[in-house]
Amino acid sequence: MDERDRLKAFEQRVLPHLDAAHNLARWLAGNDQDAQDVAQEACLRAFKFFGGFRGDNPRAWLLAIVRNTFYSWLRKNRPGEALQELDDEALEIADPSGAMASLPARQDDAGAVRQAIANLPVEFREIVVLREMEGFSYKEIAGLMEVPIGTVMSRLARARKLLYKQLSGEFKAGGRP
Repeated sequence: MDERDRLKAFEQRVLPHLDAAHNLARWLAGNDQDAQDVAQEACLRAFKFFGGFRGDNPRAWLLAIVRNTFYSWLRKNRPGEALQELDDEALEIADPSGAMASLPARQDDAGAVRQAIANLPVEFREIVVLREMEGFSYKEIAGLMEVPIGTVMSRLARARKLLYKQLSGEFKAGGRP
């Protein structure tokens, strides 16, 4: 394949997924400027290695590159922001019944949900984005992240508990300002 054919194939197979790449980078990095840097570097890497792409899912392939690029960028630019494992105590929910009663009043508050997702530790935030926003299956996420499917399920369950805990605490605290 000559350079022109490679570029055309890249444009057809990978470029349609740039929005998903930027979305993941934005959620991981936490701001647009850093997300643009990560997404741009990921696209350069994707083009460089496109000749070796043999899969049938260019979207998952590109997002795996975005993810890996982000973690390289994170180690270089924010070395203090380590990945954190949360213990079971941090995930405990005191009394879900009271929080559940107030949930319908705030379900339409997308800003609160976005903020709660943004507050998640990065390894939980990425799994929520991949599953809930990008619509990947557990199996696809496991392949993309190169972890067992049980790890995907566990992290997603923990992320959802953290989101519930954050949002229910906010709802208990008085609802809308």
